[in-house]
Amino acid sequence: MNKKLWKKFQKNFKAHILDSHDRLGDYTVIINADGLYEMAEFMKVDPKHAYDMLTDVTAVDYLNRKPRYEVVYHFYSTTLKHRLRIRIPVEEGSENVPSLVNHWRAAKWGEREVWDMFGIKFDGHPDLRRILLYEEFEGHPLRKDYPIQKSQPRMDLRAEERDAVEDYKRLFVEPREQKEA
Repeated sequence: MNKKLWKKFQKNFKAHILDSHDRLGDYTVIINADGLYEMAEFMKVDPKHAYDMLTDVTAVDYLNRKPRYEVVYHFYSTTLKHRLRIRIPVEEGSENVPSLVNHWRAAKWGEREVWDMFGIKFDGHPDLRRILLYEEFEGHPLRKDYPIQKSQPRMDLRAEERDAVEDYKRLFVEPREQKEA
């Protein structure tokens, strides 16, 4: 993104931008959550920006800071070869951010991971459930106040455990013995 385009972008969303910088050509915008959906629509549709790829969705927990969390989106334009990072501060107790699944399908998995690890909910997400941990897991392990030694409820095995040696014998050894007999 060139400087002229960067200035125009900042001007268009002045009401939603809390802070921004362009250190070493790495453009970052810190916005309030209310402006995310509108900004995403513009970034996807406007031919001068053409951010057609969401490369990452993550979060950061700043335990002793207000606001405590930040959701971070990384965008890339494959046609114009420029990047943009959007950071959204999220207050503790109201961990909700609009979902971007309608604009970028890649957000589906990334937002689920952020929900699973940090407990930040994405409004409008079609399938917000755990992705890395089992459903009975209590808490969100990447929060800095998560107790490391916390005991978790045991999960029931969904299928009978298989023995690889017995599977091998059943599939290869026994049929060979039957042919020889």
